[in-house]
Amino acid sequence: MTDHNVLSDLLLIFAISIAVVFMFQKLHVPSIAGFLAAGALIGPYGLNLVSDLQQVNVLAQIGVVLLLFTIGIEFSLAHLMKAPRLLLVGGPLQVAVTLLLVTFGGVLAGLPYNHAIFWGCLLSLSSTAIVLKALAERGESDSLHGRAAIGILIFQDLAMVPMLLVMPLLASGPEAAMGSVVLALAKSAVLVALIVTLAWFLVPRLLEHIVRSRSRELFLLTIIVLCLGIAWLTSLAGLTLALGAFIAGLVISESEYSHQAMAEVLPFRDSFNSLFFVSIGMLMDFRIVLAYPWLVVALVGAVLVGKFLAAAGPVLAAGYPPRTALLAGIALAQVGEFSFILAQEGQEAGLLAREPYQLFLAVSVLTMAVTPSLIQLAPKVARRAEAFQRLHHWFPGRTTAHLTQLGSRALRIKDHVIVVGFGMNGRNLARVLAETEIPYVVLDLDGDTVRREAGHGSPIYYGDATNPSVLRHLRIEDARVLVIAISDPFSARRTVQIARGLNPGLHIMVRTRYLRELEDLHQLGADEVVPEEFETSIEMFALVLRTYKMPQDFIIQKAEQVRREGYALLRRSALPELAHHIRGGTLTDVEVETCRIEADSPAVGKTLAQASIRPRTGASVIALTRGGVTESNPSEKVRLELGDVVVLLGTRDQIRRAVGLLAKD
Repeated sequence: MTDHNVLSDLLLIFAISIAVVFMFQKLHVPSIAGFLAAGALIGPYGLNLVSDLQQVNVLAQIGVVLLLFTIGIEFSLAHLMKAPRLLLVGGPLQVAVTLLLVTFGGVLAGLPYNHAIFWGCLLSLSSTAIVLKALAERGESDSLHGRAAIGILIFQDLAMVPMLLVMPLLASGPEAAMGSVVLALAKSAVLVALIVTLAWFLVPRLLEHIVRSRSRELFLLTIIVLCLGIAWLTSLAGLTLALGAFIAGLVISESEYSHQAMAEVLPFRDSFNSLFFVSIGMLMDFRIVLAYPWLVVALVGAVLVGKFLAAAGPVLAAGYPPRTALLAGIALAQVGEFSFILAQEGQEAGLLAREPYQLFLAVSVLTMAVTPSLIQLAPKVARRAEAFQRLHHWFPGRTTAHLTQLGSRALRIKDHVIVVGFGMNGRNLARVLAETEIPYVVLDLDGDTVRREAGHGSPIYYGDATNPSVLRHLRIEDARVLVIAISDPFSARRTVQIARGLNPGLHIMVRTRYLRELEDLHQLGADEVVPEEFETSIEMFALVLRTYKMPQDFIIQKAEQVRREGYALLRRSALPELAHHIRGGTLTDVEVETCRIEADSPAVGKTLAQASIRPRTGASVIALTRGGVTESNPSEKVRLELGDVVVLLGTRDQIRRAVGLLAKD
């Protein structure tokens, strides 16, 4: 009779995991924590619903192998060297500081030195999956602190490989002969090198023949066989399957088929990975937590604080400003998923007893669970820390030191443009400003970029735009325009708020990635906000029209029409009925435009009735924005003030006459 126990166990595991993870997602708790909780619920210390733990663990090990395999495929020296300071300074320092802190604390607590070092390895890793997802959801992956956190995470992923290699040395303990352990490691290294060398020559040729068959199924089977086969051969050398899978991925990463291999393996990896975390959760005994509640709470606090300090310090040492170090440190304060792999290896090697293993699981899950909330609160903590820093003069001159060095004398500039951020947008803007001889200065937080461009004669300075003293040094009081072209939403909002307070008459333009940021930026004081999401949609329909051979002037006209109508409606969140007519095409001859009331406008101080906009031009005032508040269909008795934004409806000629009436004598 066929035994269907494994199938029923898997069905039960995935069904309960779906329910638990769905609930955790609604509570904004990471999926990994949900899988661990689901495992604890159905495991032997919970409801004991799974009959064959051994079979589940075997399948879970496949998840670990596939995870390390994809990490190996993603390994790229070119990608790593995009953040050399973090790879050569920040990442190694973070791992080393955590190792030293935990090892020192473990030895003081009475642990053998090899066990203390092993605990240091466990706690030095952070969760790549959780941090990347949290940063992506907040649009902060390209921000300075996002790049710093990702750079350190990459180094941590790579550091796990030598940690796996030294596991036999740690497990041997002080009584083992060092020579024999080193000799065994050397033999393993030679065998691994032999396997890698053979694979390096054979795998690309094999994949080339497989690809020529044009069979997707054959290609997938070949990738799986290479992954499991190289992992198995490496295990024969005395090393782990996980390390062998990483080597297999590393071999394939250098071929032109690596992207397709990754795409084929990802669905299997995600499914088996979820099974791995569920299997870890099955081993969790909550009775340990109930037996030592205060110890668990203390350990969670110690891990969060210790990992924060161990990450923030190296980011500072790599040359990043304090706010970036604080945000990156908070993002990396949890225990990572790779720590579970090390923990299992350590348990098998005798480095981790049952109760300590249970404490480790509890502490890890709790640190993972609170990470999204900590990242959400991080900007507020950073803002208060900045205020405290300015009040007590911590890190004196940290964000202004390079300004002082690069500009030894006070800037003598007026009516200039301040460009914050020297990425693609900032670089193109600076080039156009230089060609048109409009005075400008650039502010950036990448020290290497600042030194390089300053050496070429560019008016660029190192500094944090959220620091008022930095903006004052750039003479923001005398500037005409501030352009914020950075990818950090928090910094952009903070810079707008500070700049508006320093210069109420400043024209502030902000680049943002998402439409959802638009209204907040306007309320903080931004005059113009350019959401990349909206501009991309315009570019896409323009490309489609070009494909259909539409005339260029027609495409430009449509793009201008959509841009005017879209920005007017997006900025003011106004008039859904009007938006409906515009989208429906029933007002094809009608346009919407905004006009800001400046100091030299003849309409300042006049009511709408006195301005006689409709009788004199034919255009209608459909909304008026003042202080971030929009009033639809304003009364004729409303008196126009400096800074008001008038929303006009009419034909192109009517709007042109109305803007002329409001903007000049």
